[in-house]
Amino acid sequence: MSQTGGQSVRTRPAGSARALSEAYDTALLDLDGVVYAGGHAIAHAVESLETARSGGMHLAYVTNNALRTPEAVAEHLTELGIPAEPTDVITSAQAVARLMSDQLPTGARVLVVGGEGLRVALRERGLEPVESADDSPAAVVQGFGGPELPWGRFAEACYAIARGVPWFASNTDLTIPGARGIAPGNGAAVEVVRIATGAEPQVAGKPLPPMHRETILRTGAERPLVVGDRLDTDIEGAFNGGVDSLLVLTGVTDGAALLGARPEHRPTYVDADLRGLLGGQPEVEAVEGGFACGGWSASARGDALALEGEGAALDGLRALCAVAWSEAGDGVCGLDGEKALARLGL
Repeated sequence: MSQTGGQSVRTRPAGSARALSEAYDTALLDLDGVVYAGGHAIAHAVESLETARSGGMHLAYVTNNALRTPEAVAEHLTELGIPAEPTDVITSAQAVARLMSDQLPTGARVLVVGGEGLRVALRERGLEPVESADDSPAAVVQGFGGPELPWGRFAEACYAIARGVPWFASNTDLTIPGARGIAPGNGAAVEVVRIATGAEPQVAGKPLPPMHRETILRTGAERPLVVGDRLDTDIEGAFNGGVDSLLVLTGVTDGAALLGARPEHRPTYVDADLRGLLGGQPEVEAVEGGFACGGWSASARGDALALEGEGAALDGLRALCAVAWSEAGDGVCGLDGEKALARLGL
């Protein structure tokens, strides 16, 4: 780690002599791309989470998707073979509802552009969901409403915002993965309202502090580990919250994106999938001219990253991250890593 302007800058993945499930008391797990994809459990997720839970690790499921209620998410997880209670699930709907309740009086009317998860979360915080700008709402809140959300809901939001009421959004993820591919997420819908009104919403979801606050309040975690697949939500959220993170490569992030990560997008640990919770993490050591991990050594040669040795592909990736992040400092690495990643099959 190095310091820039008082902020720690990670320059290599960390090692851990202890299994991560023992070193941390709570795993704050993203869902899409980490636990499941397209509604089906990702390989090794069910057995890895069961082993971590049996060893005493608390599992919490943290999602920016505001559409479903915690009860619905817990039911889905249980059907996949991952026993979960509604209290184990934290959603961006809950985070934005708390953010709004801090600013609005109990019983205030809120115009909802979203699904049932958002309405339930608002009622939990003593706020009244309404459907029209003519219902005298005190605020507007926008969350993912699914593919059936009528276009007219955006118009209602715009009418209310134009009258001066504050606007909130559960999250601004531009896309959301589905069984048939990538679809527009709540962030795309937020852009529609932003363009029409020129307004800016207050946002609660990952990677912003309200979501981290909601998660800690609901789990009581003292040594949390954020586990995710997205650099710009999961890993940045951990960075903003000042906690450690594990990036798993079962979702949207590939080796090239990881090598080019800005400081706030650099995870503490990197592993293939959720089996990474069950063991330690190898040390990445500085050696003459570069860094080494396992049987690999990495260095910068001219305008490219170079890799020598053999061994597990993940160890090679960790060594490459150390070179790329060290070269980048508090910026973005410009070295070409294509050939080095190809050698690792990444």
